[in-house]
This record gives sequence, structure tokens and C-alpha cells, in this order.
Amino acid sequence: MENRSFPKLGRSVGVVGLGAWQLGADWGQVSESDAHATLQAAVDSGVTFIDTADVYGDGRSEQIIGSFLKDHPGLTVFTKMGRRLPQEPGNYHLDNFRAWTDRSRANLGVETLDLVQLHCPPTPVFSSDAVFDALDTLVEEKRIGAYGVSVETAEEALTAIARPGVASVQIILNAFRHKPLERVLPAAAEAGVGIIARVPLASGLLSGRYDANTTFAADDHRNYNRHGESFDVGETFSGVDFQVGLEAVGRLRPLVPAGATMAQFALRWIIDQHGLTVVIPGARNPEQARANAASADLAPLSPETQEMITAVYDELIRPQVHGKW
Repeated sequence: MENRSFPKLGRSVGVVGLGAWQLGADWGQVSESDAHATLQAAVDSGVTFIDTADVYGDGRSEQIIGSFLKDHPGLTVFTKMGRRLPQEPGNYHLDNFRAWTDRSRANLGVETLDLVQLHCPPTPVFSSDAVFDALDTLVEEKRIGAYGVSVETAEEALTAIARPGVASVQIILNAFRHKPLERVLPAAAEAGVGIIARVPLASGLLSGRYDANTTFAADDHRNYNRHGESFDVGETFSGVDFQVGLEAVGRLRPLVPAGATMAQFALRWIIDQHGLTVVIPGARNPEQARANAASADLAPLSPETQEMITAVYDELIRPQVHGKW
């Protein structure tokens, strides 16, 4: 698999990683044995980067990854912190950071976290010198090797990129979310900041497996968060109306190369974007993990295909999402 670097970490990772939200919660039940099999399939397929968070299953995702790491050293694991308390800027301070990272260190079974990300905090947090001073202290104390941010909006990303200590920005980027291409990815490339693309399949919409009759389990966020009832609506189907998303997928389907799946095509589009470091599709089973990793083997999409993807975005998706995030 092609490797790309996080310049401020001095390490490279496979361009397709694994998002481990599914291994914790909110996507239906995944057993611990299935989670380990999924991790193994991803690593066997060339994945070297795993993204998790302390709130995925209240630490379950971290704990499963931690047990896996015992027999698989050398993987790069980024976690996230900040959503264990009410989302108030005042909760983002050094004492909480120490407590949160100590818990993640224990869950993952490591002395020093490779990198910890602020987990989509309130917007004022990105402008707080005290917050980033506290993150610098965590690095000095060797609780963490480096830090980054996970953001909801392009403006939050740009504010973070301007901070000299920020090593990575995680942002929603997919065929239904083009806005980061305008300013965020160029600014990150200039600053040496790695870009992690999350929600790459728009919560499965871009897998091409859903239709108007598809239903989701009660404990699946694609059921309970369609209108932002529990967290930012942009995290569910990338904020796109389900029916409009299905129409867009129907328009994109003829562009999928022979021998590839719709999901692999959607992931390849992300890989092709200049400034992208790693894309983190989730997986609930080994088959999904292997198929996602195989997207890195596809040939880059042609300029003509890229233009047609943009045309579908401009007509159907841009009016719904472009101005919001």
C-alpha cells in the first residue's frame, strides 16, 4: 500500500487506515472476536493506521485495540478526547486532559499515546492559547507524542492549522463533502499538517448498498441521529438527506471502474486529493476491512471522471451541505 507522511510526527502510514468507531458502539453490535478479526484483516491488507476515541463504546474501542496491539507492535494509533463531559469550552483544561489521556493510555496499554486529537470541541476552543499550551504540556510530560484536532468546519480546521504544534487535522472529506478541497487541504500541505479524512463513505451511503427501503437498528446513529438529535448532523450521512444521497449515488454508479465496488471508487476519489494523508473507512467485519484497503490498488481516477463527480456534487449535494461546514 502507498505510504504518506505526517511530517510533524516523522512517520508514514498506509494511505488507507481503519476508523474504529464501529468497534466501539453506535453502529449496531460488533463482538470482540469480530472486532479482532476485523483488525487482523485490515493489518494483513496493509493498514498501519488506526483511529479511535475514548468515547467509542466508553473506551471499548480503545480496549479492543489495546489488546490487539500486544501482538501487533508498530501500528500507529491516534485517539481523541474531549467528549466525556458537556461540550463547554471551560472543560478543556490541563487537569481534564491529563485524566482523559491517562485513561486512554491505560485502555491502549501504552506509555505514550502516538497522538491525541481534540474531538470536535466547541468552536471557541480552537482559539484558546491556554488549550494549546496544555497540549504542549502533555507532550513535554510524554503522555502524548503529538496532538491534532478533529473538526466539524473548514474554518475550525484553518484556525487549528495556524497553530504551530498541530500535527494533524481530521475532517469529513468525501464525494459528498468537497469544501475542504478549497482551502483546508492546501493550507495543511503548506504547514506540514497531516489530513485525516473521516466519514469517507458518508455513513455507508457511498457504499452503494442502500436503497429507499433500507432500515437501521435502534442503536445505530443512522437511525437516531438523522436530524442531529445526539451530535452534529454532519456526522450522519455527511449531513445529506438520505433520499437525495441515494439519487446522487445512482448518478455516480456508472462511473465506477470495472472490477471495483462503489465504496472502493468513493475511497479512491479521496485518495486522489492532493494533501490527503490517510482516509479512515470503518469496518464491522474482515470482508469490509479487506475491501476498503483494496481501494488503494485502484488506478487514479481520470480527470474526466473527477469532473463528472464534481458535477453531481454541484447539482445535488452542494446546495445541502457546502455552506454549513
